[in-house]
Amino acid sequence: MATSSDSADDSVDEGVSKHTSKITLSIVLVTIIILTALGNLLVMVALCKDRQLRKKKTNFFIVSLAFADLLVALVVMPLAAIELTTGQWKYGETFCLVRTSLDVLLTTASILHLCCIALDRYYAICCQPLVYNNKMTPVRVSLMLVGCWVIPIFISFLPIMQSWNTIGIESFIEQRNFNSSRNSTCVFMVNRPYALVCSAVAFYVPLVLMVLAYQRIYVTAMGHARRIGSLHRAGSAPSSTYPNHDHHGSSRIKTETKAAKTLAVIMGCFCLCWAPFFITNVVDPFINYSVPWQMWTAWLWLGYINSGLNPFLYAFLNRAFRRAFLMILCCGNEHYAPQGGFSPSRRHSESVNGTSISLRYS
Repeated sequence: MATSSDSADDSVDEGVSKHTSKITLSIVLVTIIILTALGNLLVMVALCKDRQLRKKKTNFFIVSLAFADLLVALVVMPLAAIELTTGQWKYGETFCLVRTSLDVLLTTASILHLCCIALDRYYAICCQPLVYNNKMTPVRVSLMLVGCWVIPIFISFLPIMQSWNTIGIESFIEQRNFNSSRNSTCVFMVNRPYALVCSAVAFYVPLVLMVLAYQRIYVTAMGHARRIGSLHRAGSAPSSTYPNHDHHGSSRIKTETKAAKTLAVIMGCFCLCWAPFFITNVVDPFINYSVPWQMWTAWLWLGYINSGLNPFLYAFLNRAFRRAFLMILCCGNEHYAPQGGFSPSRRHSESVNGTSISLRYS
């Protein structure tokens, strides 16, 4: 027969267990936030300090992407972490709407930047240099960057602050608030039209464009590699005849082949991080909002993690960024820079964001 002493011990143990779990969760979330902020800040500093990186048009998208991801780490993640660890929202309904709008705005901007990078690499690798230069003019790059920041406004602040996303589901929201075991929550529920439109703009359309672009890049790089390999085996392009052209072509194709394979890693990380959330976002309104909040939280933080993955993908999969990072972290130690690596006069072929960045020859 259980005694009151046993019940008290069980209550103490349960309280200690909850406290330990909360501390562990806080440490994990703070670690994710810090790594995401520092990683994206490192990317921005690298692009500011390395003249070779600044010369690439793609890097305008990368620095803007890093800025968006940095804001996710500094603005969105801390508020989400506080609510998750404390179990309640203490900042009022209006600020809840602002926080939700910022969440949608910044995460969508991050995804659209990834889409623009894919399109930029498509034109750079699959088209002739003249076509690329005509397509990716400074004006067009600027318009694409503006679009990455303006388009998300139409699915974030504009509809959310006007409560368009809650039209027709007021009863579900009241029930969710009433049944919540937490004192006060920043509930974000969406009706079917908003779920479909928001998910299409923020994920599905960019995903389709990225898949098509990267598939075409991969096919092009593999095709070039096979053709050069066939010429070498047949002896129809001996290196003694065109040594410089042969070496440059082989080097470029090797770079693009490696870059094409790297795209699979970047694309896989993107899908792994965001697909669960946006699939759930579309399905939940059609199953009477029965998805538990724990699953929503897990998928949302998995999406946040994507903002912290990009800098590490650059560091581990890209030589140019890895060199720039080492130069910064080692206080400019020239030991980590290859000969002429930071010289503005050096011409060579590199890879940025896992795709080929071959310097164009006039």
